[in-house]
Amino acid sequence: MRLGLALGYWGAGPDPTAAERVAAAEDLGFDSIWTAEAYGSDALTPLAWLGARTSRVRLGTSVVQMSARTPTATAMAALTLDHLSGGRVVLGIGASGPQVVEGWYGQPYPKPLARTREYVQILRSAFARERVEFAGEHYAIPRPGGAGLGKPLRSTVHPLRSDLPILLAAEGPKNVALAAEIADGWQPLFYAPRHDAFYRDCLTEGFAREGARRTADDFEVVCMVQVVVDEDVDAAADRLRPMLALYIGGMGAKGVNFHYDVFARMGYEDECARIQESYLAGRKDEAAAAVPLSMVEQIALVGPRGKIAEELESWRSSLVTTMVVGGGRAELEVVAELVG
Repeated sequence: MRLGLALGYWGAGPDPTAAERVAAAEDLGFDSIWTAEAYGSDALTPLAWLGARTSRVRLGTSVVQMSARTPTATAMAALTLDHLSGGRVVLGIGASGPQVVEGWYGQPYPKPLARTREYVQILRSAFARERVEFAGEHYAIPRPGGAGLGKPLRSTVHPLRSDLPILLAAEGPKNVALAAEIADGWQPLFYAPRHDAFYRDCLTEGFAREGARRTADDFEVVCMVQVVVDEDVDAAADRLRPMLALYIGGMGAKGVNFHYDVFARMGYEDECARIQESYLAGRKDEAAAAVPLSMVEQIALVGPRGKIAEELESWRSSLVTTMVVGGGRAELEVVAELVG
């Protein structure tokens, strides 16, 4: 199992420790660094800025939101950064949710799986430096109508890698199966080794489809795992409870929250309902307090070093190929030592 560094997206401003953590990750032998975007900082600019300070680690997006850019704009950015980094880019993309897609980008959200399939087809055409000509339900290149002057174009830039890897962020079973069918890897946000069999079945369905791009043997599973080292287990969990309350309670509307659904499938449906009710009512502290320790322990490594070492074994035997660690230098050093 390889290690990656989770840089995430900014809060009110840039993370002052990011450059130090990136340097530490490369020094410790980490395989990759990963940036994200929601509706503030973008994923690509910090990745280029911080990636310029590195020489070896892969540069991954976790994730670029599809509605933020046309498929060809995303392809341009990936091709450019891949050249500048010497072929180190891993392009993670995701559909996001309707609140962000409609509320921030002003784009329609229906049929996210079909849109994802079309988006990836266009990306691969651009990466192969083909003339991009696509007529789908959601994307049409060249644009029909208008002045009628559009014509199929191909990138002026010759790709450094025509098979630049595309990873798909997915939480629901149908989307996970789609990742296995059309992508080079899957990026779960909240994954629990105890539910490994459920996700293996979803991936197996995708690998079995006609024309599937990969097999289980050459498919990446890149998973973010928060790590908090603290002798007090509950205090360690307290550092992650507000984040889980935000995603379960506030990252999506009632009835349309994919993060909520992930934890409900784990058996926490009653807890999720309480968290969401409190969060949407503005009682954020109450929502965080409603996150049980066992829920945190399903998807994160928290507590003393010995406990983390013991629980790490379940991650080693899971389908995860790259563990993307969130935490400070102390956490990075502990995980690097334990993983070896």
